[in-house]
Amino acid sequence: MSIGFRILNREQIAPKALVDAFAKLPVANVSDSMNRLTAGGPRLRPMHASGGMAGVALTVRSRPGDNLMLHKAIDMAVPGDVIVVDAGGDTTNALIGEMMLAYAVKQGVVGFVIDGAIRDADAIRETNLPMFAAGVTHRGPYKDGPGEINVPISLDGMVIEPGDIMIGDGDGVLCVPQAGAEEILKKAEAKLDAETRQMKPIAEGTNDRSWVDAALKERGCAFP
Repeated sequence: MSIGFRILNREQIAPKALVDAFAKLPVANVSDSMNRLTAGGPRLRPMHASGGMAGVALTVRSRPGDNLMLHKAIDMAVPGDVIVVDAGGDTTNALIGEMMLAYAVKQGVVGFVIDGAIRDADAIRETNLPMFAAGVTHRGPYKDGPGEINVPISLDGMVIEPGDIMIGDGDGVLCVPQAGAEEILKKAEAKLDAETRQMKPIAEGTNDRSWVDAALKERGCAFP
């Protein structure tokens, strides 16, 4: 086995119905339902114009500045995939641009998460396929390898297993592990429902804010 230069198959893939259910939820609600412990880091920002992302993780680990394995991952992608690339966060060289994006759209890829840089930023915004990345540069990539496909990767401490659910919106990206995804979904749906109900008294000016002073008094805050 060539550790560091290999391509594997995904053993499990999150079911489409579950992915579609998460697509309806704000990332923040899902994050809260995971005890706010998991995050891909604030560096991974949306590079597309607008809109959310939900799909199944096709993972790539690449040498910083090299996109050979990313090219192969796009070849392997099936409709509904989100290609997630651990490139070490290096933004010296762009890993993807307009031409690769056009091919990915034809393959049915529904999003990218690149822990590295992109280029052709204007075209990416115009195409508007969800694209989260750490930076932008005009400098192109190398195509030599090594790298790995469909192995566990980590973005700023967030572990992604091949086949996990990847979601994203204006607040960033989040991986929902297959194990426990249904429980997380129930909690996130309940969280969204509760927040939706809370909006009515806010709009009417009748929301109860007494908890703020109660929390301050409990912690010994001095009042004027």
